[in-house]
Amino acid sequence: MTQRAGLASIAQLVPRGSRVLDLGCGDGAFLAYLRDERGCSGLGIEIDDARLAHCIRRDVQVLQLNLEEGLSLFDDDSFDLVLQLDTLQHLHHTEQLLRETARVGHQAIVSFPNFAHWPNRLSVLRGRMPVTKALPYQWFDTPNIRVGTFADFEVLAGQCGLRVLDAFGLHEGRRVDRWPNLRASTAVFRFERG
Repeated sequence: MTQRAGLASIAQLVPRGSRVLDLGCGDGAFLAYLRDERGCSGLGIEIDDARLAHCIRRDVQVLQLNLEEGLSLFDDDSFDLVLQLDTLQHLHHTEQLLRETARVGHQAIVSFPNFAHWPNRLSVLRGRMPVTKALPYQWFDTPNIRVGTFADFEVLAGQCGLRVLDAFGLHEGRRVDRWPNLRASTAVFRFERG
């Protein structure tokens, strides 16, 4: 999810002055925005060398860490909020990282491409894997390990002992509250330990 309006919708969920951990922070732009516009302090986790360099140029604190190895580096409730924006679909151990996310943060926000969005369904009905703004890769060169849906995450959250505080979709930067599993290209959930 690279659309600025979508990130602004998520930023509104971040309380001013929060201590934020951003898992898979990319180039650090969102953490820099939260620092500059919402008075948050933050730490990013990123594995890619080039993206780490961008974080450093933005004066964003960042650690190079593979999320598949977990978050044992951090104590319980180390952060007010943990962000996982567009990272879940790249992970092998999704349940483990969600539990770790809830452990190290009082609350968390996760977002991921919603495979159940109606254009994706139509593409599959036509016999083709979808290629969209939210899922911009061909099936043979995607970095995504898995695809998920809005409805799937609700089930997964229950299995992981998470309590969903807010759930909505995003499409072209706009919030989608009505039928998000069908109408939203991106799923967004705010949760805490159950």
